[in-house]
Amino acid sequence: MREPFLEVTDLRHIYHPESPQAVVALDGLSFSIEPGEYVGIVGGNGSGKTTLARHLNALLLPTAGTVRVAGLDTRDRGALWEIRRQVGMIFQNPDNQMVATVVEEDVAFGPENLGLPPREIRERVDAALETVGMSGFRRSTPHRLSGGQKQRVAIAGILAMRPACVVFDEATTMLDPQGCAEVLATVRDLNRRDGITVILISHALDDLMDAGRILALDAGRLVADGPPAEVFDGIDSLPGGRLDAPPVATLARWLRQDGLRLPAGLYGLDALADAVAAVAAGARGDV
Repeated sequence: MREPFLEVTDLRHIYHPESPQAVVALDGLSFSIEPGEYVGIVGGNGSGKTTLARHLNALLLPTAGTVRVAGLDTRDRGALWEIRRQVGMIFQNPDNQMVATVVEEDVAFGPENLGLPPREIRERVDAALETVGMSGFRRSTPHRLSGGQKQRVAIAGILAMRPACVVFDEATTMLDPQGCAEVLATVRDLNRRDGITVILISHALDDLMDAGRILALDAGRLVADGPPAEVFDGIDSLPGGRLDAPPVATLARWLRQDGLRLPAGLYGLDALADAVAAVAAGARGDV
């Protein structure tokens, strides 16, 4: 039986545990993620998403419970370097991950710190920029790029380290719609084309349409774990009531309530349009 890439067991995290201001951010989370999965993690403000993200590559350590990455316990200090090599992190503000004044030098920063030979560094930089569609900007200054382009450069910097998994922590929050679409397309390709395990964390369900599985958090607890269609269709019944279904899923539900016989699991605009067209054609006797 194949070992999960990531295994979280009874994870509990308390900020300021010895203080009267103690805050329970994560309260008994348990789940596992297989190699090559694309998992979305969603929750409202205060749900524990960002705290969880920081546990996934040992930026935070459990107050109780365990987190294992590729079989390595995050509390094992001797394993920290390998855990952080295996799991790359992309954060909300790409400017915070830029360390150089030229794109290719920024992408090369990680491999250089691994002590790799110059030829291998060049190969990794070339491959990473090609993967994210930024080869034509290799000599550009990062601060002149758009938000989406900056985030793709940040992704390239992580890919140059050859991680098995990339965690995106609210990585589209600061982007305009075009930049958001660019980054989400890159994320999808990393998973489908390159087989990288992807964990995309967002407060917006719309960002998670491409995920194969969604985990929903509320008040530090796991309240849903399943395929997107299952989670979206049951969003109104989740504890906390702080998540809104994607607009397309809401529209599909309204149409069903009005008597339109639509299949479950419609949360993409194209899928909904095709389903409505099929129902209309059937009503006319075209099919």
